[in-house]
Amino acid sequence: MQMGLVGLGKMGGNMRERLRRAGHTVIGYDTDPQLSDADSLAAMVERIDREPQVVWVMVPDTVVDPVIEELSGLLGEGDVIIDGGNSRWVHDAPRAHRLAERGIEYLDCGVSGGVWGITQGYALMVGGDGTTVAKVQPIFDSLKPAGEFGFVHAGDHGAGHFAKMVHNGIEYAIMQAYAEGWELMEAAGHVTSVRETFNSWREGSVIKSWLLDLAVNALDEDEHLERLAGYAEDSGEGRWTVESALDLAVPVPAIANALFARFTSRQDDSPAMKMIAAMRNQFGGHAVRDVAAGPEHLEAEPGEEPAHPTEQ
Repeated sequence: MQMGLVGLGKMGGNMRERLRRAGHTVIGYDTDPQLSDADSLAAMVERIDREPQVVWVMVPDTVVDPVIEELSGLLGEGDVIIDGGNSRWVHDAPRAHRLAERGIEYLDCGVSGGVWGITQGYALMVGGDGTTVAKVQPIFDSLKPAGEFGFVHAGDHGAGHFAKMVHNGIEYAIMQAYAEGWELMEAAGHVTSVRETFNSWREGSVIKSWLLDLAVNALDEDEHLERLAGYAEDSGEGRWTVESALDLAVPVPAIANALFARFTSRQDDSPAMKMIAAMRNQFGGHAVRDVAAGPEHLEAEPGEEPAHPTEQ
């Protein structure tokens, strides 16, 4: 297929490359001209010379609507916009309605996979009309992991971003549990190799996971995480998950506590938050704070990719 892709950061840039490797023609646009294939959204759309014209938007939630509004003036009947960013799900149905008035179809797509998605594939959670999903299914098939799993048409507009929001809330809780266990063993003097204990859990244990693999990868680089400050950001989805749980009267104590623990990390140098920061950097390339460099954020690249569970 031919398509445009707006936003070529850590996720978008790798997605462009994965799609190209699968044989798709991708014209990318980014505010950074060094990353772009076109110098404007209009120039990008003009180069998509097959119908339907499909544009994937991979930008922060705060700028999704201005980008989509500009695109809606460039696209026409039967064309498709896919919002693949971490957008708030409540905006999807109104956005779809506005675009439908111009004949433009819309899908919301939650994407997980971080910096490893380029090789491992991305987990995709899609919301919107089934006929629109079918139009662009080759794109989803190329982005998802090989095999049976990794893609779901989750429901109507908003379902994809809602599913990704809950996914990230669960991620908060799992990371918090690993981090607290790591801190507890670090504090126990008779556990002489916490790193190797974590490493031993990667096979045969009921708590093995890709996040555990990434935690071990971080410990291989810095065994006691001495170079990291115990500070971890929250990217928004954890807050939205807790707010949705409040609206629906669904108890989510593990997710809520994990979110609040991140707030705590901004007040004290928490050992557990060092592990949270390390794992976030490993899977997403998120910024970490280096103790020696002072309070400013520093971008840090993750280390060598750990073996994916399906390859072990």
